[in-house]
Amino acid sequence: MKTSDQTLNEILDLAATHFKVPRENLRPDDDFFKTLKIDSLQALDLLTRLEHHFNIELPDYELQGVSDFRTLASRIQARL
Repeated sequence: MKTSDQTLNEILDLAATHFKVPRENLRPDDDFFKTLKIDSLQALDLLTRLEHHFNIELPDYELQGVSDFRTLASRIQARL
C-alpha cells in the first residue's frame, strides 16, 4: 500500500506533467486552481486522470470544497 506522501507526490507529478508546469513549482498546500491557473472543467479532467491512475472512483460529495493537493491526496489515499 502506498503511503500518503507517495500518493501526494504522484498527484503533484501527474499535475505538473498534465498541465506542463515545473514540478518544483507545486507545493502540497497550494490551491491547484490558482497555482495551475485552471478552471473547474480542467480540474475535472485532472481528477478523471487521477482516478484512472490510482484505479479508484471519487464520489463528487467527497471532492466538494477540495482545492489543495494535500486534501486531494488524503481523499485518494482513503480509497486505496
